[in-house]
Amino acid sequence: MNVYAIRAIYKFEMARTWRTPLQSILSPVLSTALYFVVFGGAIGSRIAEVEGVAYGAFIVPGLILMAMLTQSISNASFAIYFPRFIGTIYEILSAPISPLEIVIGYVGAAATKSILIGLIILATAAFFVPLRIEHPVWMLAFLVLIAFTFSLFGFVIGIWADNFEKLQMIPMLVVAPLTFLGGTFYSINMLPGIWQTVSLFNPIVYLVSAFRWSFYSLADVDVVISALLALAFLGLCLALVWWIFRTGYRLKT
Repeated sequence: MNVYAIRAIYKFEMARTWRTPLQSILSPVLSTALYFVVFGGAIGSRIAEVEGVAYGAFIVPGLILMAMLTQSISNASFAIYFPRFIGTIYEILSAPISPLEIVIGYVGAAATKSILIGLIILATAAFFVPLRIEHPVWMLAFLVLIAFTFSLFGFVIGIWADNFEKLQMIPMLVVAPLTFLGGTFYSINMLPGIWQTVSLFNPIVYLVSAFRWSFYSLADVDVVISALLALAFLGLCLALVWWIFRTGYRLKT
């Protein structure tokens, strides 16, 4: 394992974050805070509690998850797409660095950024609502799992995309709508029966449900099923990354 290569890629990507703290950290935190104020204030005045939890506190896990999904995908996809765009990816591919080390460097940096943002949002929310974390170990485990899984997914998108429009297409047109409809601001148990069934086909529902369970022991679906689906998606992303480096898909041409 070439630790020096991993550290070089990781430090380079993290340095980009510290050079633009307003864009990389403050912007997503403020955007999430705005959602919190608008939805917590507007809807919270009409819905005092959801399953015994104050509405403002109820939406916090979903807001953290939404920010992490967005940041994990965008950071990882841009990190690998930009070297492809300017041609420096060939320097990396020709260096004595294995595909595993490249992935660890880029994905590790993207996951670190999203975890940092998630923790900042969590700390910020604690000043405004009565938060409690009943399963802190599981909360951190889900936090890390989600960050690394969707950073890997973003890495795949960054290799698949051949222009900046495609780079934003899946996060904006697929992930964002699924997140809004995935129980971020409500429990799917509040929906009519048919829409509860439809919601179960949305993979984000399982992530939000499991993450919210780690806070309040409330889950719309079984936590074990949610964890298994998250691990299955992680395995799928790993398989795609392996196939990309095995075939050289959009890396060597």
